[in-house]
Amino acid sequence: MLFNSIDFAFYFIIVTVAYFLLPHRYRWILLLSASCYFYMAFVPIYILILGFTIVIDYFAGIYIEKAEGKKRKMLLICSLIANIGVLVVFKYYNFLNESLGYMLNNAGYQNPVPYLSILLPIGLSFHTFQAMSYTIEVYRGNQKAEQHFGIYSLYVMFYPQLVAGPIERPQNILSQMHAKHEFDYNRVVSGLQLMLWGFFKKLVVADRLSIYVNSIYGHPELHNGSSVAIASLFFAIQIYCDFSGYSDIAIGCARIMGYDLMINFRRPYFSKSISEFWSRWHISLSTWFRDYLYIPLGGNRVPKYRVYLNLMIVFLVSGIWHGANYTFILWGALHGFYLLCGLQFNKLRSGFTHRLHISSRVNNLLSIVLTIILVTFAWIFFRATSIKDAFTLVTNLKTIGQVPFLGDGISNMAHCVLAIALLFMVEYKMEYLSDRFNLLTHKIIWVRWSFLVISVFVILLFGVFSGGQFIYFQF
Repeated sequence: MLFNSIDFAFYFIIVTVAYFLLPHRYRWILLLSASCYFYMAFVPIYILILGFTIVIDYFAGIYIEKAEGKKRKMLLICSLIANIGVLVVFKYYNFLNESLGYMLNNAGYQNPVPYLSILLPIGLSFHTFQAMSYTIEVYRGNQKAEQHFGIYSLYVMFYPQLVAGPIERPQNILSQMHAKHEFDYNRVVSGLQLMLWGFFKKLVVADRLSIYVNSIYGHPELHNGSSVAIASLFFAIQIYCDFSGYSDIAIGCARIMGYDLMINFRRPYFSKSISEFWSRWHISLSTWFRDYLYIPLGGNRVPKYRVYLNLMIVFLVSGIWHGANYTFILWGALHGFYLLCGLQFNKLRSGFTHRLHISSRVNNLLSIVLTIILVTFAWIFFRATSIKDAFTLVTNLKTIGQVPFLGDGISNMAHCVLAIALLFMVEYKMEYLSDRFNLLTHKIIWVRWSFLVISVFVILLFGVFSGGQFIYFQF
């Protein structure tokens, strides 16, 4: 079920009202049933995959807590193999098989391994990583094994963040699922405001920009550098608004019912470095890789060359996590290269700006612009459907001075520019002005509600309601 659908509007109202009407002891049943229905609205049979991993990890957690020594570690490994195995079969099997076939064909052999005609389950990487964090934290002794099978199932399947995160940790969310949540007017208003902002990002910005982006990236050989540059910048904003919009809606939904999900984005395009960008972008995944991959590899407690190697491994795995395509691997490698260059030349850059007497304000602005350029360039490889298309787009950037393609005309382009301007006006206020001049929380009630009503009309008037699913559903 898509957040940006009429079906979800009715679903959300019914589930939320029923949640507060039911006694506390029955609420987990409602939420688990509603979450199953929510997920089965996509491909019903794939609920069995979640069921399989839920059963495995539920019992693994209990037995890991009781076990000692090598048996404890073996139980964790079995749980991780089950989760990663499901991910490999459904997400990477055909990709690996295709790569094998390419190598065998070049060597003069035929690939005997058959291809599988399977669809990737919606959000598989998200709930797999959330399930893995549970067994790892139980193994480390940071989380008690959950004895209530229904509550553990809800931890994996909680509908607001089931298919595109945030990727939660058991320490944060499991205790909340046992707690009783009373109706709180302020939380409801705050949650609805956040959902409204998420819908604006998705419908007014992301899906509007996608019209132009799709026209350029769908036929990369036909467009000049100016068109590619505009489309790439639009995609950088599109994917941010699409993904962070989903996160805002998810966090808002949960907040209304009394649950606090972790913040997944903090205005990443105000970052002054690639390192800062990754501390603001998809925070739940970045911290997941930090805690469960980077630190176990040695983190920054090892020699410098190993730190660099660890960082590159993390970004390569991050690329693979995003999709079974060499474009994602190259995207991850490019961000790893950016980060290593930043670490290597940071002191040199600081000395350079000091000698030129560049003010901190100008330096910050230049750093933000440079970071946006680097990130946008990397998005070309993320968005392109193949390595060939990606390099075609990059090559076409040589003609960046030519007149760009306007897509559906000047009207749609004007809507895109206005939507982007409004987005960054709001984000600038949130980044630098804090809560000053916040009309959503204005003390005068008619001002606050007038602004909310106007916001709804803006979404209904300028939103694109045929944009389809969220980009990160494919991951």
